[in-house]
Amino acid sequence: MTTITENTVNEEKRSLSFVEQLVEEDLAAGKNGGRIQTRFPPEPNGYLHIGHAKAICMDFGVAEHYGGVCNLRFDDTNPSKENNEYVENILNDIAWLGFKWGNIYYASDYFEKLWEFAVWLINKGLAYVDEQTSEEIAKQKGTPTEPGTASPYRDRPIEENLRLFEQMNTPEAVEGSMVLRAKLDMTNPNMHFRDPIIYRIIHTPHHRTGTRWNAYPMYDFAHGQSDYFEGVTHSICTLEFVPHRPLYDKFVDFLQEKDNQTDYRPRQIEFNRLNLTYTMMSKRKLLALVEEKYVNGWDDPRMPTISGMRRRGYSPQSIRNFIDSIGYTKFDALNDVALLEAAVREDLNKKACRVSAVLNPVKLVITNYPESKSEEMEAINNPENEADGTHTITFSRNLWIERDDFMEDAPKKFFRLSVDKEVRLKNAYIIKCTGCTKDADGNIVEIQAEYDPTSKSGMEGANRKVKGTLHWVSADHCQEAEVRIYDRLFNVENPSTDERDFRELLNPESLKVLKHCYVENYLKEKQPGDYLQFQRIGYFILDTTSTPDHLVFNKTVGLKDTWAKMVKG
Repeated sequence: MTTITENTVNEEKRSLSFVEQLVEEDLAAGKNGGRIQTRFPPEPNGYLHIGHAKAICMDFGVAEHYGGVCNLRFDDTNPSKENNEYVENILNDIAWLGFKWGNIYYASDYFEKLWEFAVWLINKGLAYVDEQTSEEIAKQKGTPTEPGTASPYRDRPIEENLRLFEQMNTPEAVEGSMVLRAKLDMTNPNMHFRDPIIYRIIHTPHHRTGTRWNAYPMYDFAHGQSDYFEGVTHSICTLEFVPHRPLYDKFVDFLQEKDNQTDYRPRQIEFNRLNLTYTMMSKRKLLALVEEKYVNGWDDPRMPTISGMRRRGYSPQSIRNFIDSIGYTKFDALNDVALLEAAVREDLNKKACRVSAVLNPVKLVITNYPESKSEEMEAINNPENEADGTHTITFSRNLWIERDDFMEDAPKKFFRLSVDKEVRLKNAYIIKCTGCTKDADGNIVEIQAEYDPTSKSGMEGANRKVKGTLHWVSADHCQEAEVRIYDRLFNVENPSTDERDFRELLNPESLKVLKHCYVENYLKEKQPGDYLQFQRIGYFILDTTSTPDHLVFNKTVGLKDTWAKMVKG
C-alpha cells in the first residue's frame, strides 16, 4: 500500500475525479434523462468516522455540483447491532460537515417490497431455504480456484420453500436454523454468486419496525434493490464492493424482469477508501475500544470519528479540504495523518482567536512594578482577520509564564528568558531577568525581573530589538484550567495490517491531562465550538464537559508538525 505524504499531494494538480468524469459522460449521453441522484447509505451500528466523511463528500458533493439530489438512507437490516442513538449522531455529523440530504430513507422502508421480491424469486425457482449450519454452507462455497458444491436443499420444491420462508418470519423460528439463499451459480469464479444468503432469522426488535419482522434481508440483497426503488442513478461506493457489483446488477436485473422494464439500472462506481497512518477505521474495533473503556466514548478526541474530531476542535472545512486534497482513485493508499493535521492547522489559522495560556507555570514577579497596580493591554484576536477585533488582557506585578521559557544558565541560542537577559512580554513590556528563587531541592519556584516602563507595546521604547517574545497571564487575573494533550491513538503506522491484537498497539501516552494550567479571564466568555490558538503552543477548543467553574480545553493540533521530527529523531 502506497503512503501518501504532503509532498505527494502538493506535486499533483487537482482536476475532476474519475467519478465526476464518469458522471459527466452519463450526462453528455443523456442517460436517465440527465437526472443525477446519489445516496449515502450508512448502517446505524456505530458513529461515522473520517472514512465515511470521504464518502459523504463524494455522494453529496456530486449531487450538489451537478444539480442533483443525494438521499440519506440508513441501511438498517441488522437490528441486533443498530439503534436510534447511531441514527441521530449520523444526522448530526452530516449536517455539521455542511451537507443537506434530499430525503431520508431507511432500508426498512422496503421490507415489504424486499419480501415480495424474495417470494417472486422462490416462485421463479431462483431461491431456496437452506437448513444447513453456517459452517456447512461456508465449506460448500469452495475457494476462489475451486468450485462450490450444491446444498442438499437446493432443489427443494417451490411450495416447500414458500412455506419454510413464511416460517422463518415467525417468533418460533430458531435463529440460525434456516436461511434463504438465491439459486445462482455454485461454480462461478466470483464467490458472491455461489448461492448467496439473502435472508436470515433475527429476533432482536428493530429500532423502527419493532417485532413486525423476524427474518431480515442481507446487505447484498437490500442495497442494490433500495437504490433501484429510490431511482438512484449513481451508486458510488468504496473499492471493496467491486466484486459485489455483478451481484448488485444481477438482482437489479431480476427486479427489472419482475417489473417488466428494461430502461433503468443504477450505475455503481467504486473509489478507494480513506486510510490514515496511526489510525484504525474498523467500526467493530472502534466499538470494542468504546465498550472496553480504552477510550471515553465514541466522541473521544483521540477517535477517528467525526464527533471525536469535532470535540477535538477540527473544523468541518478542514476535513473537507483534506479530503479534497487527497482525491479519489482506483488504488488503495495509506495517507499520512500529518496531511489531515496540516489541513486543520491551515484552516484554524484563519479562524482561531489568539489567547494566552500557560500550561506548565512558574511565577514571574516584576519587582519594580507597583504591587497595587494593574493595567489592560490590547490583544489582537486574529492577525489573519482584522474584522475579528481585539480584546484586553490584564497585566500586573505577578505573572505566570511557561517553565520551559526560563533557563538560569542558558546557551547562546536560547532566545527566551535567562538571568541578565531581556525579552518582550507579548502585548506588554520588555523585561530583564534579575534572578530566581529555588526550593530546597533546587527547583525554581519564582523568577524575578524588572520592566522598562517606556517599552509598552505602542510606545516609542517598544521599538528596541529583543530576540525573544513570551506569552504570560496575570497570576491575579486568570482562570485555572485543565488541559488535555492528545497524541496518536496507536503506536504503529498501519495498525490495520498488524497481526497483533489491536489492543496491544494502543499508545499509552495518547492522553496527558494537565491539571493546574492558567488561562486569561477572556476565555470565560468562550463556548465549546469556538476555535482558539494558545499563543506559541497550538490550537485548542473548550471541551463539551467544561463548566464556568472548571474550564477544560482539548488540544486540537500543534502550531507545527512536531511528530514527524520526533519519529525521525
